[in-house]
Amino acid sequence: MGYILEMRREYEIPSLCINGLIITKLIIDDHVDKHSDHITDELIINLVRNLHMESQEPTGEKDGFKYFASTIKENGQAYKLIWLLEDSFLYIGVITAFKDRRIK
Repeated sequence: MGYILEMRREYEIPSLCINGLIITKLIIDDHVDKHSDHITDELIINLVRNLHMESQEPTGEKDGFKYFASTIKENGQAYKLIWLLEDSFLYIGVITAFKDRRIK
């Protein structure tokens, strides 16, 4: 029996202040790839930049992770960004991102 190798992608990013934390690393989960027809890593990096100087409440917490859902407008489109922060670590993890066609 084999195992599935997770294909997360890591990027060093210019410093962002999110929830009072200085973040310089972005990890994108391969779950994002199911939206690859309209979501790229470059777009995700741009969406994450919109979180700079933001303070947001988590939508949930589990096993040392705080989960967030943000709606971000970029280039005239609304996107939903599902992301996390891990206790004691200074990175932002993006679980998924997609166009939110419900928001005009």
